[in-house]
Amino acid sequence: MSKTTKVAKTNAMRTLDQQHIKYEYTAYPSEGFMDGLSVAQAVGKPPEECFKTLVTVAASRINYVFVIPVAAELDLKKAAASVEEKSIAMLPAKEITATTGYVKGGCSPIGMKKHFATVIDDSAQGLASLTVSAGKLGLQITLAPQDLAQICEAKFAQLTV
Repeated sequence: MSKTTKVAKTNAMRTLDQQHIKYEYTAYPSEGFMDGLSVAQAVGKPPEECFKTLVTVAASRINYVFVIPVAAELDLKKAAASVEEKSIAMLPAKEITATTGYVKGGCSPIGMKKHFATVIDDSAQGLASLTVSAGKLGLQITLAPQDLAQICEAKFAQLTV
């Protein structure tokens, strides 16, 4: 954990602590939802090391989580193929909190109120660390991609356009 700023722990941080997974957190000023590139700039990280968490719903009505670089766009066909579904659509923003327990812009792939199958873009595999939301606006966590995959029981696949 970073010792720079004391913050209240989120579900994601508590989950990492319980599993003894090393991470650092960075708090940044946030006045609500910010796009991923703005968040990367706010935390002083290159955009290719910052990832966003996208929650989807398949034609089968099953929810899936995809973690992709903030500057990238999810390829819905590749995403569907990665979880062996016919089609996938983004979960409507109004359903994010009820589904995950997190708010739009503060959704972490770690510590959701229910476990969802998770896929991380394969570009993460070449990184020493990546940064994702810590589970609330204004807070990010940085950890090894393999640790993120382990804690989320995720696999890696090509997901972006």
